[in-house]
Amino acid sequence: MQPLNGRVGLITGATAGIGLAAARRLARDGARLILNARRRERLDEVAREIGADRAFSVAGDCASPEVIEAMLRSARDRFGPCDLVVVNAGRGLKGSVTDSDPAQWEEMVRTNVLGAARLIRASAESMLAGAGQENWQARPRDIIVIGSIVGRHVSPFSSMYGGTKFAVAGMVEGVRRELGPKGIRLTLVEPAFVESEFQGVAGYDPAWFKSVVERIGPVLAPEDIADAIAWVASLPARVNVSNITVRPTRQEYP
Repeated sequence: MQPLNGRVGLITGATAGIGLAAARRLARDGARLILNARRRERLDEVAREIGADRAFSVAGDCASPEVIEAMLRSARDRFGPCDLVVVNAGRGLKGSVTDSDPAQWEEMVRTNVLGAARLIRASAESMLAGAGQENWQARPRDIIVIGSIVGRHVSPFSSMYGGTKFAVAGMVEGVRRELGPKGIRLTLVEPAFVESEFQGVAGYDPAWFKSVVERIGPVLAPEDIADAIAWVASLPARVNVSNITVRPTRQEYP
């Protein structure tokens, strides 16, 4: 059974972690996909793994308006208009407002907040452009945004990163209220500790992360979040699960 057969998806940050797991899962469930990430060679490998009839890669900066337009145009040209957009790409940063590296702030805000906003807007415009051509109840339209538990429970060990995800949470809820009446579903998925290359890129101390895993583990795998994404997208068009928080069972905070 392929519950997403006929759906056309777009996933940013598709070469690792949650994005890679989501690409594999959505393709397995029948979706055809446009995949985006910065690492062109790795992205092309993922697209080949999934299959040319199911995936096409568009490498580049996910916050660039030109790259976003290229992704949506590639979807239309190859598979049809996107009706399932997973806003996943993002970057973390160790530390708080007072002790994190300020040289990295601008890039993180650009990727996590501006990139998400630009993709949400462009995706919504694309989906609304085709809204008059079919009954919205016959074909779900989803914008699924990957937030973070620290965007809802901002922690001192990552308050700069948490602040960007706090902004994303507010933005998604506002857009849900705007687009829901027009038949477009907005979902915010807020994972807690997921073990991936995210921790290394964000600069977290490996010994600290190991101690966290020992205390609350087993922590989540990217596939756990991909399962949540696939479930949300497979629901009837009349159903919008607007927010999902996913924690390891033993994680008490955040």
